[in-house]
Amino acid sequence: MLVKFDIYFDGEFWCARGMGVDIFTQGTTLDELMQNIKDAVELHFEETIDAGEQITVVSLTELQVGSIAKISGC
Repeated sequence: MLVKFDIYFDGEFWCARGMGVDIFTQGTTLDELMQNIKDAVELHFEETIDAGEQITVVSLTELQVGSIAKISGC
């Protein structure tokens, strides 16, 4: 089974919204968010996983690109 997530930074947290599934989670870093996505998917699809089906997560991430001076506020 393939589960897709839209990932974005809301100014304070990294957020992940499931596409076609009712899952939403967030984290203070991308690494924390990815772990939270894994945990949320395992809980949401617990019965499916227990039945032996493997879940694959695909993420679409939005990033802003700009000069270092603009990003850091210098």
